[in-house]
Amino acid sequence: MIKAVIFAIVFIVLAVIFLIGKGDMLIAGYNTASEEERKEVNIHRLRILMAIISVLTAVFCCLMPFIGNEKDNVLKATFVFVAVTFVFIILANTWAKKK
Repeated sequence: MIKAVIFAIVFIVLAVIFLIGKGDMLIAGYNTASEEERKEVNIHRLRILMAIISVLTAVFCCLMPFIGNEKDNVLKATFVFVAVTFVFIILANTWAKKK
């Protein structure tokens, strides 16, 4: 339980860092992109998406101890988390792009 809370705190801190605009170097792909590629990204929207997924990860970390060790429950929770992550990947590649 303590480990889950520590991980959740780390992800909440990351969310705050993204929201205040200081976490661009932590976004995979964005930090290694050229200036031309960075101009194609709406960084404000990308920061919002990263903050939301960080908060959802914190919630997932806090819920895992309550889900228990039953294989079916862990599998279902992991599937939901992965599905939500894929939705955010799609949003990062569509909604966060400049038109």
